[in-house]
Amino acid sequence: MHDVIVAGAGPVGLFIANELALSGCSVLVLERDQDPHPPLKELPLGLRGLNAGSAETFYRRGLLEAAMKASGADPQRVGADPEAVEAPDPRELSHFAGMTLDVADIDTAGLPFRLPSPAMEGFMTSLDAVTTVLTERASALGVEIIRGAPVTAVSQDDSSVAVTADGQRHRARYLVGCDGGRSAVRRLAGFDFVGTDPLFTGYVAQVAFADPGQLPMGFNLTESGMFLRTPLEGHLGMMDFDGGTFDRSKPLTREHLQTVLRRVSGTDVSLDEVHLASSFTDRAMQATTYRNGRVLLAGDAAHIHSPLGGQGLNLGIGDAMNLGWKLAATLHGTAPEGLLDTYTGERHPIGAAILDWSRAQVATMDPGPNAPALRRLVHDLMRTTDGTTHVYRRTSGLFHHYDLGDSSPLVGRSAPDFRFEDGTRLGELLQAGLGVALDFTDDRILRGAAQKWQGRIRYAAGSVRNSPGLAALLVRPDGVVAWGSERPSGLAEFEAAAARWFGAADE
Repeated sequence: MHDVIVAGAGPVGLFIANELALSGCSVLVLERDQDPHPPLKELPLGLRGLNAGSAETFYRRGLLEAAMKASGADPQRVGADPEAVEAPDPRELSHFAGMTLDVADIDTAGLPFRLPSPAMEGFMTSLDAVTTVLTERASALGVEIIRGAPVTAVSQDDSSVAVTADGQRHRARYLVGCDGGRSAVRRLAGFDFVGTDPLFTGYVAQVAFADPGQLPMGFNLTESGMFLRTPLEGHLGMMDFDGGTFDRSKPLTREHLQTVLRRVSGTDVSLDEVHLASSFTDRAMQATTYRNGRVLLAGDAAHIHSPLGGQGLNLGIGDAMNLGWKLAATLHGTAPEGLLDTYTGERHPIGAAILDWSRAQVATMDPGPNAPALRRLVHDLMRTTDGTTHVYRRTSGLFHHYDLGDSSPLVGRSAPDFRFEDGTRLGELLQAGLGVALDFTDDRILRGAAQKWQGRIRYAAGSVRNSPGLAALLVRPDGVVAWGSERPSGLAEFEAAAARWFGAADE
């Protein structure tokens, strides 16, 4: 019997599997598809964006360099100057409903405290590139992956979960469903999935245009919908506000795609060939809880929404980083009571906010007699300093906040990448998947206390560059600040915070 079965070998499932294996758990991944490199995951249809928050997550597990290399990203563009003392101004900014914004309008002084790190920006990638990097790490960590094994039955009792896939029965102490928007695990385990119905049918395709000059590059809003062209050869995206009525079980023919393209573009453009195509909608749904007994959900299995703004993959990576260490601690018997339930408590509000962000963009783009006036209003608001800064905070992935019951500015937020005088960075200390106690005082006040959680918390002491005036910090394995103190006499507070997140101290 394995410790955990993960259903789905996409980026989210593989990331969770790696988190668990990093902590010494035995993991079996069951993947529905036989082919590890399906064409829909490769460029151009597999094009995705990892935001700065996801880049930071890969950095904290030692995977950033490999992910950038697989994606063809420029490390100098993604990271800060290695010798920088202060965080550079943002260089990239997502759009809102196709409205591009000027990154120079971001009020950097109003952002939470940050420090320079190798991961300061997001970058474009593909699902294939990300899954390849994560699969290689999973293999190195001893994760077992079975492909061509769709989940067909799930049952659980007080001590384990039974999963049937491809006629074989497997058992584990926990099951994590990462099997996509049409998750079999979600359905079979009885999760409620609620939300809003679609307003459009979307299409992404690789085509050959007879007359590509009729369609400008970029994101083009029209009176009937939207079409998108990128520099990737033949890459086409469309949104047709048909109420989501297209029967997505039907094959996507050249004739149908051409008809939709002519309608939304207002041209008589022709398609010579359709090499590959897929459809989607803006249906926005979310599981009411991410845990049902010994079954948990993450990624698209837990929430679906339109791809506007490129938040889906990043939301799933955040789920994986939050869940992995908590489930591992539960399996090892070191987790404090209720730790696993904080997964839903912390990630469900983040998912709900992103679903609303998606809905707001769809509403802004929805054609109709009042739509132009609404778009002009939103456009004017977005172009203000406050509006631009708000979009950056909502889409960069760097500024999510968990309410941990502490009003300190850093607590509940992603920790700045503190750099010690010897060059060691916090991101490097987190690569082992443990918590980190940072002691910035000369008298090493936390050394003895931190040793009580040896194997769960790493201890690092010394002065750091550009400290915000703190004496000590406790950082969770997911990089979130769990406790901070400006006073060099916070031992009792540290021990209470450590017990809250890492369980009872060793004698």
